[in-house]
Amino acid sequence: MSTTPLANLSSALPFWMTLINLPLAVMGTLWGGWYLALLPAYGLITVPLLDRLMGLNTTNADTDTDEADLFWYRAITMIWVPVQFVLLFWIIGYVAANRHLNWVELIVLLYGVGIMTGAAGIVYAHELMHQKNARERWLGDILLSMVLYSHFRSEHLLVHHTHVGTPRDAVTARYNESFLRFFPRVLVESLGSSWRAEVALLKRRGLAALHARNPFWRYAALQLGMLVMALIVGGWYGLGLFVGQAFVAIWMLELTNYVEHYGLTRKYLGNGKFEHVKPHHSWNAAHTASNWLLINLQRHSDHHYKPDRRFPLLQTYGEDEAPQLPYGYPLMTALAMVPPVWRRMMNPRVRKWRGMYYPEITDWDPYKQGRHEGLS
Repeated sequence: MSTTPLANLSSALPFWMTLINLPLAVMGTLWGGWYLALLPAYGLITVPLLDRLMGLNTTNADTDTDEADLFWYRAITMIWVPVQFVLLFWIIGYVAANRHLNWVELIVLLYGVGIMTGAAGIVYAHELMHQKNARERWLGDILLSMVLYSHFRSEHLLVHHTHVGTPRDAVTARYNESFLRFFPRVLVESLGSSWRAEVALLKRRGLAALHARNPFWRYAALQLGMLVMALIVGGWYGLGLFVGQAFVAIWMLELTNYVEHYGLTRKYLGNGKFEHVKPHHSWNAAHTASNWLLINLQRHSDHHYKPDRRFPLLQTYGEDEAPQLPYGYPLMTALAMVPPVWRRMMNPRVRKWRGMYYPEITDWDPYKQGRHEGLS
């Protein structure tokens, strides 16, 4: 049964907290100085503090909820596309025209903007590209092109969801692998794997690798358009600003990828086969505020179970069903930047996970086995 539009809006409103980034970004751009710290501090300090105060949210929505009742949830993901476009290029144009920020202020600004275009823009793109209608998928492509990472769509849909927790998935972080080793490895491997996946898909349809239906043509056109836009509004200086924020956004995305599956591998069955993906192959976090900010991305096990399930309907899992992170993603990604702290916190949890779900396995190197059988 459908509920009233007003009731839907009130329940969806917490997921609109991303819009708080707008005034923070504008104040930092106009006034510089300590105002620049407001944007990164919002995601990295304020949200974890709210998580601490608000605790966990373990309630689950009815998965049979009518699509019409999700309007206000869907709206924020679509509204954010023009909002981010206008805000991003206004920032680039204003800073390039006024040159009022010193190099330290520029770094802080690009860091804050990159967090916004990564933690909001790419997360929303992730939601949009999983949907069945072409309009939402196109909006997802536009968001990804604003951070020069369009191939993420192909890599995520065709590679990650199929091969998560196996040697074929670049973005499954290996046990003991630091983020500083993970990041350059993923940049190279994910680009190659996404191209190969699209070419293989075209081949199955009887089409050549460079056929017009290869989405890499669309990716290239959209990204080129964004680069030209940055050049128009800000010249070479603005182009540099655009590339800088894109790098930070990609960094934030891959930090999230690093956290989501760190050390969790699917059981190797031999003959090139692994067990099916299960809830315990993703780290989960039920922290309230960070799930609002990241539109339930932290309910990650259910996302892998039902990839096209809209974010308000994603289900949470208890400790007996899936491994839980001690903090939400914003704080966990910050801790991942300090390898000794990360390993001290997470490695015992991975070992506990292994003992809980796979007590019979003594050799935890499916990656070595995979290389022997040509899987990596």
